[in-house]
Amino acid sequence: MDLRQLRYFCAVAHERNFTRAAETLHIAQPPLSRQIQLLEEELGVQLILRSSRPLRLTDAGRLFHEQALQILGRVEQMQAATRRVGLNERSVLAIGFVASTLYGGLPLLVRKLRQHSPELDIRLMDMTSMQQIEALKAGRIDISIGRLRHNDPAVAGDVLREERLALAVPLGSPLATTDAPVPVSALAGQLLIVYPKDARPGFADQVLTLLRENSAEPSEVHEAKDLQTALGLVAAETGVCVVPSASRQLRADLHYRLIEGERATSPVVLNYRRADDSRYIGIVKKLIQEMYAENPPWLDLEHNLPTRPQFGSD
Repeated sequence: MDLRQLRYFCAVAHERNFTRAAETLHIAQPPLSRQIQLLEEELGVQLILRSSRPLRLTDAGRLFHEQALQILGRVEQMQAATRRVGLNERSVLAIGFVASTLYGGLPLLVRKLRQHSPELDIRLMDMTSMQQIEALKAGRIDISIGRLRHNDPAVAGDVLREERLALAVPLGSPLATTDAPVPVSALAGQLLIVYPKDARPGFADQVLTLLRENSAEPSEVHEAKDLQTALGLVAAETGVCVVPSASRQLRADLHYRLIEGERATSPVVLNYRRADDSRYIGIVKKLIQEMYAENPPWLDLEHNLPTRPQFGSD
């Protein structure tokens, strides 16, 4: 399967006619038909119902068409971005992030970065902390904001702050009768919802380790794919969920209580390649320090330990 076949198939799907599609592509009809046939043989499914007039896509064909359009669109974006960089029109900075950082610092950092370096084409990519490390080493992203300490020698990780953890509970729960901080021991016997699913090690492991260290065994652990899904399950009274404090902004139909203890925190970590000599790494560090000096609301000491970023000489 190659991009040419994807373009051929999308042309046929759009025209619903092999002859018109061949004219659009400026090729003869027989080689077009042959390429579509080879594509179907490789996939092992029929994509087009040739007996109908106009042609119709099978269910598999509709799915393939949707995905093919996305792939071709992404290729076009990649080509355009590469040309811009090659012509020194714009530089690209790809930033990986975990969803919870959208509620505590990342939007402000990106706004500052756009103001400071308007020539930058900033790309934001939602990915887990572990995915960020691999994406950095593969060159798919340039920096990332994650929640996982690591010891990968190729990637520097600077802890920006230690964010306190909060317990999200349904409004009707006995745990929702007070705003006082809750001890970790109160989670014993609870049905616990953790996230993200199948991304280990990650935030879920931080939570489970905290409970294990405090001998707070949940009655059951339910894995959710992401933060939004986890909190939705709490709203449906499925269980309780431990989240970073800033994530409390996400849903107003839940009750939140901070969790007691200095170890009941989650780090926010800036990651970047150690060998990366891009000047934008230094700019990002400088803007982060400026941002923290402004003491924005999400940096309130009620929700964070009194730590500040201390950047090394990587």
